[in-house]
Amino acid sequence: MSDSFIKAYQDQIEAAKKAFSANGIPPVEVPPAVREIAEKGLATLRENYDKLKVSAEQVNATLEDTYTTASKGVAEYNAKVLEAMQSNVNSTFDYFSSLLQSKSLAEAVELSTGHARKQFETATVQAKDLTTLAQKVAAESSEPIKSSVEKATRPAA
Repeated sequence: MSDSFIKAYQDQIEAAKKAFSANGIPPVEVPPAVREIAEKGLATLRENYDKLKVSAEQVNATLEDTYTTASKGVAEYNAKVLEAMQSNVNSTFDYFSSLLQSKSLAEAVELSTGHARKQFETATVQAKDLTTLAQKVAAESSEPIKSSVEKATRPAA
C-alpha cells in the first residue's frame, strides 16, 4: 500500500482527534485491543494491496505480450493475403493475355479450362496456407495467457 495512503489515513485520525477536542468533547482513548485489531487489519490490507498490485502488473505484462504477438501474426497473415492476391492478379492478366492471342474458339476454351483448373488448385493451396498461418497466429497469441494461467494455478512449491 502506498505511503501516501497511510499518511492520509493518519492525518485523518489526527484531524478527527482535534475536531473532537475543539468541540468540548473529551478525547476517547482507544483500548489497546481495538488498536491492535485495527493495526492488524491495516497490515492485512497492505499485504492484500501489494498482492493485488503484483497480480495486476502480471496481467498487464501478459496482455502486452499477447498483443505484441497477435500484432506480428496479423501482419504476417496480411502479407500472405497480399502475396496471394498479387499472384492471382498476375495469373489473371497472363490468362487474358493468352486468351487475346488465341487463334480459335477451341484454343480459347482450352485456355479457359486450364486456367480455371490452375486457379482452383492455387486457391486450394492458398486457403490451406492461410488456415495454417491463422492457426499458428492463434496458438502463438494465446501462449502468453496460457502460460500465465498455468503459472498462476500451479501449486506453490
